[in-house]
Parts: sequence; C-alpha cells; structure tokens
Amino acid sequence: MHSDPAEIKKSIRTYGIVGGLLLVFTAITVGVNQVHLAVPLAIMVALIIATMKGSMVAAIFMHLNHEKKWIYGALILTVVLFIAVLMLPMLSMSDTIGTPTGIARTVEH
Repeated sequence: MHSDPAEIKKSIRTYGIVGGLLLVFTAITVGVNQVHLAVPLAIMVALIIATMKGSMVAAIFMHLNHEKKWIYGALILTVVLFIAVLMLPMLSMSDTIGTPTGIARTVEH
C-alpha cells in the first residue's frame, strides 16, 4: 500500500464506489426477484448479477486487478464455463427429465 495521501483518498473513493455499486446490484437482485421471470431466464439473470458482484469484489477488495498475468488464463476459463452454465437451463427446457411419468402419459393421450 502507498502512504501517499492522494493514493489513500483514491483508494477510499474506489472502495466507496464499489460498495455503492454492490448495494445497487443487490437492489436489482431484489427487484428482479419481484418480477417472477421464467426459471431459465431467472437463473441466467441471477448468474449475470452474481458474476458482476463477484467480479467487483475480487478485483477491488481482493486486489486481483493488480494480478494481470495469472488472471487472464483463469478469466478465460471462467468465461467459457460461465457460458456453458448459462446454456444449461435453456438446453434442458425441451427434454422431459424431471417430468413425472404419469403426467407425461396423460399429455400424450
């Protein structure tokens, strides 16, 4: 950490902005919960909001924004896996996994 007063004020301002943004994203999370979206869309929105909040915490409060070289590999892997996780609810909407057999039979007849 720097002991320069200007750097300290800059750090405090950054922490305040990120703290405020985390509060805003928490309010957005509560607001989206009140809308009652379809389950796959709700999962996707929740994951996007959680990713934004987690990225801010990791970058600023955990000081990972200074670790450029090692972070890029983990970031690319995370983005690929995140996209795969986002696609799972959408891909599973058309299958009948989890549908009770009695309901499936009554729909077919």
